[in-house]
Amino acid sequence: MSRVYLLPVATFLIFQVTFIGTYIFAVLEGHVVPTVPYISDAATYSPESCVFGQLINIGSVLLGITIYVRYRHVLQLYEHHPDLDASVLRQNRLALWFGLVSCVGISFVGNFQETNVRIVHFIGAFCCFGCGTLYFWMQALISYLIFPMSGTRIYAHLRLAMSVVCTILFILLAVTGVMSHILFKGQNPRKWYPSDGGWYFHVVSSISEWIIATIFSFFILSFTQEFRDVSLSHPSIALMSYATTI
Repeated sequence: MSRVYLLPVATFLIFQVTFIGTYIFAVLEGHVVPTVPYISDAATYSPESCVFGQLINIGSVLLGITIYVRYRHVLQLYEHHPDLDASVLRQNRLALWFGLVSCVGISFVGNFQETNVRIVHFIGAFCCFGCGTLYFWMQALISYLIFPMSGTRIYAHLRLAMSVVCTILFILLAVTGVMSHILFKGQNPRKWYPSDGGWYFHVVSSISEWIIATIFSFFILSFTQEFRDVSLSHPSIALMSYATTI
């Protein structure tokens, strides 16, 4: 399997189609107002919630595979370049776990709507954005450690910049999100109007969420060039019933 570089591209496309398509669908159905709703608000009601959940599941699987391939990629680099800092292995292992927890969080967000199972939805969102941001920091550090064996200095700088922006926006998202819901006096937060209270906090929070989600997609897309040097093979399968003991 030589076209591994298409994996980050497919992951990027599936998430962008999911976010933008769900938003357009929800606005056309009249389920949200066009003025920057939360991504999950646009996926609250049927039928867009069904499409959103299905596409998010596909995207989270593709993302998990991408994260695992990146993990094995770094392992191979370490095996072929023993002069690399030993901390690469520790950072790589941490990045794998943070990335996989983020994938699970994305799946929770897509399958447990805020209006149905609020606590699970919020836990999923925290795992998605929080652990996802930590994954970015780990990968930014790894990008510097494995240069020039793999990647470029520009990509390392770019990943560091995206990590910084995501950290700031994650804090902003959490703080303004809480403030907006405290000040909200309307009936339906999916249709949030300026007269409902907490409007500016809501706009800042939802814009932060959209930007973070977009950066997440582009961060994964940045692996494309490095994955051109990666090749996958089919897993070996042995039939236990045919095993012989000597």
